[in-house]
Amino acid sequence: MHLLPEEEQVLAGEYGETRQKMMEILAAIGTVFGAARLIPIKSAQVSGASYKTIGDAGLEWLSGLDARVSVPTVLNPIGMDRVTWREMGIPPGFAKKQEEVIAAYARLGIRLECTCTPYYIYQTRFGEHLAWSESSAVSYANSVIGARTNREGGPGALAAAIIGKTPEYGLHLVAERKPQVHIRVEGGDSWDDVAWFGALGYLAGKIAGNRIPFFSGIRPRRDHLKALGAAMAASGAVALYHVAGITPEARIFSYEGSDIEQIPVTAGEVAALWNEIPVDAVALGCPHCSPEELSRIATLLTGKRVKIPVYIFAARKVIETCREAITAIERSGAQVFADTCMVVSPALEQYRTIMVNSGKAFSYVPDMCGAAVRIGTTEECILVATDGAT
Repeated sequence: MHLLPEEEQVLAGEYGETRQKMMEILAAIGTVFGAARLIPIKSAQVSGASYKTIGDAGLEWLSGLDARVSVPTVLNPIGMDRVTWREMGIPPGFAKKQEEVIAAYARLGIRLECTCTPYYIYQTRFGEHLAWSESSAVSYANSVIGARTNREGGPGALAAAIIGKTPEYGLHLVAERKPQVHIRVEGGDSWDDVAWFGALGYLAGKIAGNRIPFFSGIRPRRDHLKALGAAMAASGAVALYHVAGITPEARIFSYEGSDIEQIPVTAGEVAALWNEIPVDAVALGCPHCSPEELSRIATLLTGKRVKIPVYIFAARKVIETCREAITAIERSGAQVFADTCMVVSPALEQYRTIMVNSGKAFSYVPDMCGAAVRIGTTEECILVATDGAT
């Protein structure tokens, strides 16, 4: 990979040991994937922020870094709400370690917006190059916005944030963004809840693997697209998808007349993921809720009381702009938390079965929380939570 003179100087250690380490990471990634050069990025999003996932080894590595990020950079969700971690039931020992992780990132100049939905907070535009690491955020940026980012590992995203550049390969190249499999959805044109698109994504991720799918037969809105992409990134390794007539690059890469593999998925196959197992808790906001999702949850909970624990997750800045909805939600006994989520927090490890409206959570909860999982629409989740139905 060709480096500019100033990049060579960073690699030689002339700008400090940490920046040298970060350039070594980028140079190694670029060499492995055949990148011709480094390109500037507009923003970065760094994973490996929860103490639950990085542990003491990750904390020690972070604490040894001495540099500042060069572009706007946010964190993935951490293991607890920074303000109300006691209400979540987080042990003080875990909280102390998590605060040390947060402090290590803050010293690097990273904004403590701990969310998997940074696009709700900072404007991201079509065609911008990014270095994002959280799988659902990567999918949304590529597919819904039309920005360009590979799914970066935590160290790679941090290296890009500090250097301000990333290797130009993969989804940064237009030629690498073409669809590779056509998924024809039969009977999905009337779906109106994120759960249906999350369940479709769960199945489609297993079908597509790491290929780029092109969907026809569905008419998703933005929250639906978020759910679809998040689930495919969890059950498969899909970092970009196209939807006919909906996503910005679908008009560039038409499936019509192409010879890519075509795979039908029926509404019945998606509905087969529903089950009726007893539920101990309900968790919503994987990925973090949008303002519209919070408003809908508030409407569904108005005048009701929850009979089992209900956890709702969203970015702190989104919560701050939705105070009326949050008040209605909390009046029901449900709890709203920022900075964290059901997957990376130890708070939900106490439950045997968790009900979700998310295909991503449906994929991750069994391994990350050690719980059985049930999927249902947002309305079904609220019904189970308020009626005590099992």
